[in-house]
Amino acid sequence: MTRLRAYELEDRLNRGVTVCAELGLEAWERYCVAYRARLNLDLGRWNDAAADAESVLRSARSVPLLRLLALTVLGLLRARRGDPRQEGPLAEALELLEGHEELRYRAPVIAAAAEAAWLSGRGAEVVDAMTRDVLATAVDRRSSWVIGELAWLRRLAGIHETVPGAIEPYSDQLSGAGTAAAARWTRLGCPYDAALALVGSRDEPSLRRALAEFQRLGARPAAEIVARRLREQGVRRLPRGPRPATERHPARLTRREAEVLAHVQQGESNAEIATRLHLSERTVHHHVSAILRKLGVTRRGQAIVEATQRGLVPPGQPPVTAAGRPGPTAGSALRKAVTARTGELGRPGAAATRDSPAAARGG
Repeated sequence: MTRLRAYELEDRLNRGVTVCAELGLEAWERYCVAYRARLNLDLGRWNDAAADAESVLRSARSVPLLRLLALTVLGLLRARRGDPRQEGPLAEALELLEGHEELRYRAPVIAAAAEAAWLSGRGAEVVDAMTRDVLATAVDRRSSWVIGELAWLRRLAGIHETVPGAIEPYSDQLSGAGTAAAARWTRLGCPYDAALALVGSRDEPSLRRALAEFQRLGARPAAEIVARRLREQGVRRLPRGPRPATERHPARLTRREAEVLAHVQQGESNAEIATRLHLSERTVHHHVSAILRKLGVTRRGQAIVEATQRGLVPPGQPPVTAAGRPGPTAGSALRKAVTARTGELGRPGAAATRDSPAAARGG
C-alpha cells in the first residue's frame, strides 16, 4: 500500500491491525503495523510512525523484511529530525540486506540511507554509489515509484541525469515543475514530500514555503539546507523555527499552545480562556486552530480525547488552571464538552460551533 502511496486505504490497514489482533494472527498484525509505520511517516505523523516502528522491532526479531521495514522508518525519521541515533537503525538495515537482492528489500533501505547521506551533506559521490545499482534495477523492472524517489534524491545530491519511468509527482519535480509536484503531494497528504519537491526551486516564495513546512515538522537538517540556499540568494530575516521546548513536546505544541490546550480540556470557551490568560479572543482562536491542526483533529472534543490518548494530560490527572489550581480531570472535561455539544444540537446554527474551522472559535 505505501509503495503505491495508496493512502486512501488507511482505514483498511487499521482494520487489518485490529482483526489480526483479535484472531491472534500476530505475524500478519506486525506486517500491518510495519506498513502503518511507513504510512504515518509519509503523512507527517512522525511520533506515531516511531511508535509503530519500535513496536515491530520489539516483537519481530527474526523476520528480515519486517525488521527492514521498521528499521528503515525509524532510521529515516531520525535522519529527518537530525537525531544522531539514526546510524544504528540504518546500519542494521544495511547489514540485513546482505543476501537479499529483491527490489522490495533493497529499495526502501537504500532510499533511506541515500536521503540520510544527502541530509548530512555527504554529497553526490556517496549518493551515487549507494543508489546507482538499485535505480538501474528499478528502471529495468519499471518500478515507477522507486525510480522517482531515487532519481529525485540523486537530483538533490547534485546528480543531473535523465531517468525514464518516474511517476508523478516525481516526474513533475524532475522536470522542474516543483510547485505542481508540491500541490500533488499535498493532495496525497504528504507534507514532507511536498516541501522536498520545492527544495530544487530558485524561487524565494517556494523555498520559504519549504522552510516553513520543514520547521513545522521538526525536519531540522532539511530546514537548514533550505535556509542556507535562501541566504545564498541574499534573503535575510528568516524564521528561526520552533524553540527547543516546542521540538521536545510530544505534539510539537508551543508553551502557549500547551497552556491553551489545558484550558480546552477543561471545556472552557475561547472567551473564558482569553480572560484567564489575559489574551485577546482572536489570539486564543489562532492558538486553538494550531492545536487542532497539530493533533490532527477538527473538533475541540476530539482534541480532548486525542490529548488524553497521547498522554499530554494523563487520565485522571487534572490540568492546571491559570491560577495554579487543579482543574477538572480530562474525563470530566470530556463529559462537559460532549454534554455541551449534545445540548447545543437543538439550537439553530449550533451544529457548526464545534466543527473545524468554527471549532477553533470555541463557542
